[in-house]
Amino acid sequence: MTELELHLLNDFQRDFPLVPAPFGVMAGRLGVSEDDVLETLVQLQARGAVSRVGAVFRPHSIGSSALAALAVPAAELDEVAQWVSGYAEVNHNYEREHRFNLWFVVAAADEARVREVLGEIGRRSGCPLLHLPMLEDYHIDLGFDLVQPHQGQRSIALKGAIAPNSLHRAALPQPSETALIGAIQQGLPLVSRPYAEIGASIKFSESEVIAGLAHLAEQGIIKRMGVVVRHHELGYRANAMVVWDIPDDRVSALGGCIGKFDFVTLCYRRPRRLPTWRYNLFSMIHGQNRDEVLDLVAQLKEQCGLQDVAHEVLFSRRRFKQCGARYVADSAPWAALRNAASGG
Repeated sequence: MTELELHLLNDFQRDFPLVPAPFGVMAGRLGVSEDDVLETLVQLQARGAVSRVGAVFRPHSIGSSALAALAVPAAELDEVAQWVSGYAEVNHNYEREHRFNLWFVVAAADEARVREVLGEIGRRSGCPLLHLPMLEDYHIDLGFDLVQPHQGQRSIALKGAIAPNSLHRAALPQPSETALIGAIQQGLPLVSRPYAEIGASIKFSESEVIAGLAHLAEQGIIKRMGVVVRHHELGYRANAMVVWDIPDDRVSALGGCIGKFDFVTLCYRRPRRLPTWRYNLFSMIHGQNRDEVLDLVAQLKEQCGLQDVAHEVLFSRRRFKQCGARYVADSAPWAALRNAASGG
């Protein structure tokens, strides 16, 4: 990739400027023109390296979401995956190497709708289904360092202490916040004044949009603002969900240990579903190939004392869908157009 592409992908995954012309600020930092920044981001998005530019919401800070899995007969997998991806509430959908071979995330305005969607999918598929809502998170951040990947444990000074976070009850956004979330949840428009364009679509002023986003970030509803990359297109072609069977009285301590490593992008506790599913701790590791990921799993086992803990490594085989979660109906015209074009 070009030097400009590398900087845009690596340097702006968080702390996106909340100013009227954010892409101009980025251009000034990089010593290029605003048009160069916008054109390059459009190209990166068209190539699939960038999912969107915008907000990543903290799970359960608004609405509700859950991980789910189906055990689908191989001959039916493509068909089932296609119609599961057709749900607007499904934002991630992957085939993984396991009897439970289709793994997807459902996000909606409330838990009732999540359960409704899962019920429909279970009945329609006729397949065993796991409903695995998050109980506690130890690290959640799908940012990728493209310059210095996999340096070991995260710097506590830079990242903050890794501590378990029990999920709090979802907030009930005010009507103005709901409108703003609906306008940005699929990304910002790639134009010179994106906040002004967002405001025009929901009858907000530019300054009201900026203040509203700042408030959502201060509340912790927005986890980060920036360039959201797609790992596969950037060379992280081995994607594994490592699941662990941890004694309940040790899961928080071991989850905290796993969450400290920079090659772990997600680490969270979910319920067991006995006798079908014994695992209660989930971690995601991305690498350039399978051997690298397996080496990282071995490092985790050694460093966190997990040698005798039952676990499985579920590598992904295919990605059927990956987009931002939709907690409210889209209210931004550019989002609707982009979703129609991408099939997402």
